[in-house]
Amino acid sequence: MATHKSLHTTRARTRSRSIIAEHEVLRNTYCLLGLSLITCAIAAAVSMMTRAVPNPILMIIGMYGLLFCVQRNADNVYGLLFTFAFTAFMGYTLGPILNMVVYGYANGTAILLNTAACTGTIFLALSAYVLTTKQDFSYLGGMLFIFLFTGLVMSLVNLFLGYPVIHLLTSSLFILVFSGLIMYNTSEIIHGGERNYILATISLFLNIYNLFIYLLQIFMMLNGRRD
Repeated sequence: MATHKSLHTTRARTRSRSIIAEHEVLRNTYCLLGLSLITCAIAAAVSMMTRAVPNPILMIIGMYGLLFCVQRNADNVYGLLFTFAFTAFMGYTLGPILNMVVYGYANGTAILLNTAACTGTIFLALSAYVLTTKQDFSYLGGMLFIFLFTGLVMSLVNLFLGYPVIHLLTSSLFILVFSGLIMYNTSEIIHGGERNYILATISLFLNIYNLFIYLLQIFMMLNGRRD
């Protein structure tokens, strides 16, 4: 009986330490995510004000290069530095797109504000749902990968066809995918599937970033006014 009680106590302590670790990862993730989004927004504002036009090839090299550096240094302090460098770079490359919306549409500023509000609302609502229900959404992984691959194929095909309807459907599909990934990644954090808050932050940041991009495309197509 004493052995059984000792085993039960050990399991309880192990579970308690696991819960504490998960909460710590979640807290650190949201703190770093908030700072990363602010960094991204500042860099985007600077890019807009300077009318930056980044080279597409350098954009791709810079994005994947910095992402590689983040992953390689996720367990040390340099990971934080590369995280801010990556999110700032992503914000800087976003500037030309935002300028195109602001100066290309009569209601461009309203489109940006609505997109930002919608993105924030979706992220907060989905995160709150996962954190409240504590449901395990790991089963979504395979399905989301299939939808993501389908969306990429549709995008490539539409490069040659140029049909607005396909573009609208593809953007809608990507919105569903990245919304699902927000739930999936948040679930991974609270269930111990992701213990590195830097990698968790990057995953959520990219989900929010891409969600914003595709929501922006939807708003441009449906609500954009050229006059």
